[in-house]
Amino acid sequence: MPFWTDEIVPRMTDKMLGSRDVARHRKRVVEGLRGEVVEIGFGSGLNVPHYPTEVTTVYAVDPSAVGRKLSAERVAGSEVRIDFVGLDGESLPLEDESVDGALSTFTLCTIPDAARAVREVHRVLRPGGRFHFVEHGLCPDPGVARWQHRINPIQQRVAGGCTLDRPIEDLIRDAGFEITELHHDQLAGPDFMRPWAYLYEGVATKLP
Repeated sequence: MPFWTDEIVPRMTDKMLGSRDVARHRKRVVEGLRGEVVEIGFGSGLNVPHYPTEVTTVYAVDPSAVGRKLSAERVAGSEVRIDFVGLDGESLPLEDESVDGALSTFTLCTIPDAARAVREVHRVLRPGGRFHFVEHGLCPDPGVARWQHRINPIQQRVAGGCTLDRPIEDLIRDAGFEITELHHDQLAGPDFMRPWAYLYEGVATKLP
């Protein structure tokens, strides 16, 4: 469904992940970023208004042309320099140990090989660099997790490949990071939305 995936899903994502509740998580997760930052899953630039003043450059990576169009006003109004450098989080067009920080928000659910993408983030970060993330993923509640597994095939078809049950914490640790901050939370909403609502939010550090 190329038209649905390429044209409709980015617009839906911009609306659904542009809520006040999600913005609260975005604002919190970017705290502490500085210098040159790579953002995988830049999308429509919903993080742009929240970048700290200590960030000098953001290297934006995202495959969606529609997302880039939707981001234009936010990018134009940003005091942070934003360079669109690539389309694929699994293969970042950056040198080894070339950036100070990395950011991923509601992105690892969609990248086909999320483990490879996190390894790429680890590769391009300088020693001591920090990977800031907020992602929805596998819920520790067995009942919710069962629903995540059941819904996944439909979710992937209608939401551009989005996967509900990825163990985000394990993906990040397995890539060689040390998780130095981790919070678990739920997006606001009714109980039937719980399969989509479980959040991993934190910071992981590339050890020297």
